[in-house]
Amino acid sequence: MARSMTYDSTAESTAAEATAFGRSPTYQAFVILLIGFTAAPLIAGADKFFGILTDWTKYLAPVFPNLLGITVTSFMRAVGIIEILAGLIVVSKPSIGGYVVAAWLLGIIVNLLLLHNYFDIALRDFGLLLGALALARLANHFGR
Repeated sequence: MARSMTYDSTAESTAAEATAFGRSPTYQAFVILLIGFTAAPLIAGADKFFGILTDWTKYLAPVFPNLLGITVTSFMRAVGIIEILAGLIVVSKPSIGGYVVAAWLLGIIVNLLLLHNYFDIALRDFGLLLGALALARLANHFGR
């Protein structure tokens, strides 16, 4: 009796899909957004403790620390922790992290509008918000 041989192409299929994704402009866009929306919150969050990039307190509407009864410095350090956590969520689960960063950027936009200043930065952050939403949608597409 002849033995029937079956061919398991799962491993080859997975490798072929990975190669196809790597060459896909859609997947490349996803990776670019993933890197950017991981790095930016991590760097900005860490800088809330070191102040190398800028004086972050100048971008803060005083109403927020006043409502909580804390100093501006304490508020900005809390912001830094939240931003670091957002970056970690993006890298580990971008389909959720993209929405987290988008919501965070919306909060930043509202804060800047309350200052009646930095409208250019608010507009830039609106563009970043759209990019974060695109990241979340692409992550869903790629099962991440």
